[in-house]
Amino acid sequence: MRSGADVGSCFRRNAVSRAMAGRIRVGIGGWTYEPWRDTFYPPKLAHARELEFAAKAVTAIEINGTFYRLQSPDSFAKWADAVPDDFQFTLKASRYCTNRKVLGEAGESIDKFLGQGLTRLGDKLGPILWQLAATKKFDRDDIAAFLQLLPPERDGVRLRHAIEPRHESFRDPAFVDLARAAGVAIVFADSDDYPCIADLTADFVYARLQRAVEDIETGYDAAALDRWAALAKTWAAGEAPEDLPYAGAPAAKVKQRDAYIFFISGAKVRNPAAAQALIGRL
Repeated sequence: MRSGADVGSCFRRNAVSRAMAGRIRVGIGGWTYEPWRDTFYPPKLAHARELEFAAKAVTAIEINGTFYRLQSPDSFAKWADAVPDDFQFTLKASRYCTNRKVLGEAGESIDKFLGQGLTRLGDKLGPILWQLAATKKFDRDDIAAFLQLLPPERDGVRLRHAIEPRHESFRDPAFVDLARAAGVAIVFADSDDYPCIADLTADFVYARLQRAVEDIETGYDAAALDRWAALAKTWAAGEAPEDLPYAGAPAAKVKQRDAYIFFISGAKVRNPAAAQALIGRL
């Protein structure tokens, strides 16, 4: 396998030639995970340089820490400075916004989350992930009210939003219609535990792949990685793959969509290798 830096830079060069397709970004959750010191990072790499290394090996990182607490504006600026110009972070929204009985009452918490300084990331800010509690059931009026609270920009920086339901009741055409009307992506969760809803509802796709296994060095076998590469290219071409589970009406055809694909959970120790292996196929 090529080094992380080689794979990432090769991917960036090749991406330029796909002008007719959306941008495909492949990444991991976070960059600090002790087992990665033995499987991903070079020996004796300083902890302070982990982000710099990871950002050369993958093309996006989902930040989970923003789910638990607010970060400082200086932290966002520091992270932006540590990564290449064409790299992006996605942010998991605060649990105080999403872990509540009535989502439509989250306006104050959403404003506080968006006002913490995340726009210091500038064009390195990717979508914001609004992950709902597993106990939250679909309520049409409540979800409609919540989606209306998600603004299209902040401090002159464009905001894109993805919502991840974790209750089976969201497999409903009405939910697809609401998300599509708001331009909010429904997270494609490839998981044994949560609903998998493949409907395309925004100008980008947000996929979270959660089935990595530890006894395969790349987390997924070659056939699975080939399939994900094909799906990613189909999404980027603006098309809806035929063999995925949909809940609503087909999406209107578009010329392209950006695609964000994260290897999350499962055998987390293998996720960087899985991401690099997929990037290699792209």
